[in-house]
Amino acid sequence: MSVERYNPREAEPRWQQVWDDAKSFVTNTDDPREPYYVLEMFPYPSGRIHMGHVRNYTLGDVVARFQRAQGKNVLHPMGWDAFGLPAENAAMERGLNPGTWTRQNISAMKAQLKSMGLSIDWTREIATCEPEYYSHQQSMFIDMLEAGLITRKKSKVNWDPVDMTVLANEQVIDGKGWRSGAAVEQRELTQWFFKISDYAEDLLSALDGLTDWPEKVRTMQRNWIGKSEGLRLRFELTDGTRADATSIEVFTTRPDTIFGASFIALSPDHPLTTLLAVNNAELSEFVAECHRMGTATEAIETAEKRGYRTALMVKHPAIEGATLPVYVANFVLMDYGTGAIFGCPAHDQRDLDFARKYDLPVKPVVLPPGGDAASFAVGDIAYTDMGSIFNSGFLDGLSIEEAKKAAATHFAARLVDGEPQGQVEVNYRLRDWGLSRQRYWGAPIPIIHCEVCGTLPVPKKDLPVVLPDDVTFDKPGNALDHHPTWKHVNCPQCGGAARRETDTMDTFVDSSWYFARFTAPHADTPTIPEVANRWLPVDQYIGGIEHAILHLLYSRFFTRAMKATGHLGLDEPFKGMFTQGMVTHETYKSEDGRWLSPEEVRFETVDGERRALEIQSGRPARIGPIEKISKSKRNGTDPDDILKVYGADAARWFILSDSPPERDVEWTEAGVEGASRFQQRIWRLVGETIDIAKQSSDIVRTSDDDEALALRKSVHRAVHNVGGDIEGLRFNRAVAQIYELTNALVRSAGLVAVAPAARLSALEEGVARLIQLIAPMMPHLAETCWEALGKAGLVADAAWPDVDAAMLVDDTVTLPIQLNGKRRGEIVVAKGLPAAEVEKRVLSLDEIVRMLDGKAPKKIVIVPDRIVNVVV
Repeated sequence: MSVERYNPREAEPRWQQVWDDAKSFVTNTDDPREPYYVLEMFPYPSGRIHMGHVRNYTLGDVVARFQRAQGKNVLHPMGWDAFGLPAENAAMERGLNPGTWTRQNISAMKAQLKSMGLSIDWTREIATCEPEYYSHQQSMFIDMLEAGLITRKKSKVNWDPVDMTVLANEQVIDGKGWRSGAAVEQRELTQWFFKISDYAEDLLSALDGLTDWPEKVRTMQRNWIGKSEGLRLRFELTDGTRADATSIEVFTTRPDTIFGASFIALSPDHPLTTLLAVNNAELSEFVAECHRMGTATEAIETAEKRGYRTALMVKHPAIEGATLPVYVANFVLMDYGTGAIFGCPAHDQRDLDFARKYDLPVKPVVLPPGGDAASFAVGDIAYTDMGSIFNSGFLDGLSIEEAKKAAATHFAARLVDGEPQGQVEVNYRLRDWGLSRQRYWGAPIPIIHCEVCGTLPVPKKDLPVVLPDDVTFDKPGNALDHHPTWKHVNCPQCGGAARRETDTMDTFVDSSWYFARFTAPHADTPTIPEVANRWLPVDQYIGGIEHAILHLLYSRFFTRAMKATGHLGLDEPFKGMFTQGMVTHETYKSEDGRWLSPEEVRFETVDGERRALEIQSGRPARIGPIEKISKSKRNGTDPDDILKVYGADAARWFILSDSPPERDVEWTEAGVEGASRFQQRIWRLVGETIDIAKQSSDIVRTSDDDEALALRKSVHRAVHNVGGDIEGLRFNRAVAQIYELTNALVRSAGLVAVAPAARLSALEEGVARLIQLIAPMMPHLAETCWEALGKAGLVADAAWPDVDAAMLVDDTVTLPIQLNGKRRGEIVVAKGLPAAEVEKRVLSLDEIVRMLDGKAPKKIVIVPDRIVNVVV
């Protein structure tokens, strides 16, 4: 060919325009072919894509292109998770409206993503910040409110007193607001909630059916839902004279350890704690300290275990005459169980830490297998493994499970305050989903508050409730509260003065149904149910493990809620789930401790040691560990720079080839350089094949010889294996198969030149199929090669190559040759070759002839189709 090198900078924009003009990736809902829906988690429009985006969207694009080649009607859309506090913060810093900043970022990132050559149907693009999207979200909110799936109630929240907003647990870092750095307070606010807890058992049990999800993700969701089967147990107060309480109820999953109980602990928010604190300043201050910890479970569990001993005592329910002190403890949560626990220090580390701090008894009641009941004791580590019950009266000698049942039966038969002392109960860790956020840049909650008529939904005819553009951020807190007119409205029922709800929706709501909107993004209703039900569930969903709990769990709940309100006809949103690994890179620091980007560092080798230098100063730089690419550590490489130098296909190829997609990948310049070299190798192979065909245009082609047949088998095996690997999301293995096939084709190109009549057709077929194999991964190069080979149409529209099953059957075997038990070589022979022929071939091998040195072997042992051993 006349062009010596493949030029991605020229080819890639050209083919992207060709695909756009041909509407190659626009999905027709009425297409009768089998539907296939592939979706990557949509990005937050921060303004720039990063290498994590490159990896995520490349994986999904390979799946989309492969399934399209399989003859399916593929839906592969893209949108923007565009609401949220970061945009509001950026707007305040820049003096812009969050909408202006967000839409500018969307425009920039869309251009970057398009430069990757993704096979996306951009006609379905959505942005969650646009009224045409969130108007339908508001409509569904009203439907779910009417269906009893939403409630409004008081709850404890993390409150940032500087930003004056509720923070999610994940936004509380070391007890402080992630942005303001202010000490977070615990407040009780009236909030809107999705009643996800009503679906706890359904969400838990349905995980067993999600067999195409990673087990790690399912386990994380099981743990988050946190089903606990235990006993609600009443402890009688010793004085029996309090008008407000005569007993304390606890929930325990370990009633088998009741004889080891040494204290009762109440939550700081327990009703009895509140009563006791009314006239107790010391207890009130302790409760306030607990509230300053916030509501994050992790923070509570890792904090020092502290308590306040009250004057109350309770009767031990199993030991006659024994009593237990009642504490208020900072590690007991009001929203789990009853807000009270009994502590058995010997067999719970948290209880043990508490008991050691306050000098409480530690009585072991579970004996390890083979343990000595007379001497077994617990030191600083609680015993939490299996064993038999001892020191426990009527439970002695039972296993833990037997003792749980026996304790439940025993306490159910006893009465306290006229009710059974113990009742078996199931609890869940999962709590209702609080969706209220005190901020401007979110979907307005479509509610009106009237002093006469109460709380009312906005009439659907008045939707959407649109955010005002003319907001200011000169005051702390929610800009909607400060707006002079927006929140003031007439009551839709009585016509009197009323006010809008100024809280906006948690952005997790936006991302909990976007996959359904993609099926009909321009419809006048949230979905067209018959269309959505045809496309959903998403066949392959791809995203990071960091979203394994909240986003996926909320999406599963929301799908059920949409079904309950008539918008969908299914329960689960995602059939297949894949969580890709992170993109990592070395970190670098200057001598004075500043983070340096890879572009600010150069390397040299001194005495065999690799060293880094800061380019600007020339001073030594420290090479740090390989870590996840992050802005804070400046260890990312701008994808635009990579695409400009090497092209999108090289970046895509490297990101697919370096490691299994579920594992982390280390981004290296050497790796993408290697991918670029491989592009050129394929381009040269195509050129050589075309040149050989031109030079042999006048030959009469003959039947395949052995070399041609062997090549055809290699090609068909590669097509079969690559297809299976892509189907199984084993992209790095597919890449390895393509490397192997390319090597075989390069070798064959040289052999074809020797005997073109018998071998040229096999080479041409092999090269064409190679181009189809790389097409999902390096689509621009594939189109360029396809065109050069004179193939009709676009390779993006071509069907995946057929596989001849007969070509997958290997009718030869490789026989290792041993001399006196030591391997000396191998031969390739036809399967079932007679022993005499095998022996003849073996004795003619140069290595064997040399070792025998004219002597005859004592014997030759041939295991048919397995091995040959020559004995001398």
